[in-house]
Amino acid sequence: MINIQPLSGNVLIDPQEAEAVSAGGIIIPDAAKEKPSQGLIVALASDASDEITVGDRVIYKKFGGTAITHEGKDYLIVPDGDLLAKFVEGDAI
Repeated sequence: MINIQPLSGNVLIDPQEAEAVSAGGIIIPDAAKEKPSQGLIVALASDASDEITVGDRVIYKKFGGTAITHEGKDYLIVPDGDLLAKFVEGDAI
């Protein structure tokens, strides 16, 4: 198995799909779903920001990054500067 190691401040993200059902209970078809803008960091460059680590769930710019497919799975390579926020526990802020 070959792993991907991002370079030059980039991070490798596993995009996470949005909920398939709206808050009102309406099922959203695949064609109407927005491109995911959040995901899990699965790898990062050695010079990436110290604020993020592998396993963090992050929000990134909607149209940023480069989509790749590796071993049948879709990933996104995003510069760490395009990360907008990360999810933290309620008391951690």
